[in-house]
Amino acid sequence: MIHPRLLIKLLLLSLFLLPVSCREVPADRLYALHLGHTPDASDWERALPRDITVRGGRLHKEALIPDIDQDTVHVTTASCHHGASLPDPVEVDLRAFYTDSELWLRLSWADATHDERMMNWRWDGQEWHNTGGFEDGFGLLWDSRAAYPRFSCSYACHIDDFGVSGDNFHALNKMKLTRDGTQLDLWNWKAQRTGSHGFADDRYLDKDGMHGDLPGELFRPNSQAALHPEDGLQPFAKGDAPLVLADNTPVSKAFLPAGSQAPGYLTERPTGSRADIPAMSSYHDGRWTVILHRKLDTGDPRDVIFVPGDEAGVAFGLSLMDNTLMEHYASTTEEHLVLLRP
Repeated sequence: MIHPRLLIKLLLLSLFLLPVSCREVPADRLYALHLGHTPDASDWERALPRDITVRGGRLHKEALIPDIDQDTVHVTTASCHHGASLPDPVEVDLRAFYTDSELWLRLSWADATHDERMMNWRWDGQEWHNTGGFEDGFGLLWDSRAAYPRFSCSYACHIDDFGVSGDNFHALNKMKLTRDGTQLDLWNWKAQRTGSHGFADDRYLDKDGMHGDLPGELFRPNSQAALHPEDGLQPFAKGDAPLVLADNTPVSKAFLPAGSQAPGYLTERPTGSRADIPAMSSYHDGRWTVILHRKLDTGDPRDVIFVPGDEAGVAFGLSLMDNTLMEHYASTTEEHLVLLRP
């Protein structure tokens, strides 16, 4: 029996495709419709949705187990007695459009915690303390050279400590490819380090790991200890302090009331081919929504090319980070983006 939601998607798809073709179109795809203008809110509401399930990460909660007692410890630590279990999966709603020159992509997912304070600092009136926070984020991997016949995020990547395919799936994030001569286009969105600056980091992945399309580090610790390693103090440790506030004012020249904050990392805006992906993001009612756009063809050989009318489309995988740098969720299904011919 067809699930009602799937039936609705198929009916919508058939309505959009009637003027184009009478052939049957697969439903297990993310379809992008052509627009003659930049998509607005009403366009996104009528876009064809594709729900992708990501698995294997770590859910961030404000309080994992409040008011712990001995009985609670025994009942809630089943992993100690019976082995660890994977967390519940997360559903990500993807929608897409394209214009004559650009692809537009929207991702939306539920997240109970709004995490965009990557190692932020807090001033207590006398000294600085590092909050130790992280950030939400995601990565999109594009099989730009069609090198993987069964491509998914977990299939294509290798993890030093664990396998990521089948029963051994685990998502500790030490990403690299297992095969020589292969390469994937990688788009990284980080809630604070890129999202608050309006872009996603354009990178690529090969057997040696992740690299920027232009070499160099965009993110540096806002840390006096990192600037002066000869002092022997670890960055963000007790006794360390930030260099500047969010407006780039040196902390030594600022009068600060207790409770003032400073970013943990400083972002250098990308240039050239690393700056190909502008991003707009919002967090509202426990849900992230991120809209990306990029040229259909950037001219960079490391970047995927999106071709309208290509029925095979482009294979891609999705990873999702919930206030973590390591235990990310990842898609395990084969996904393709298809740009439907106008």
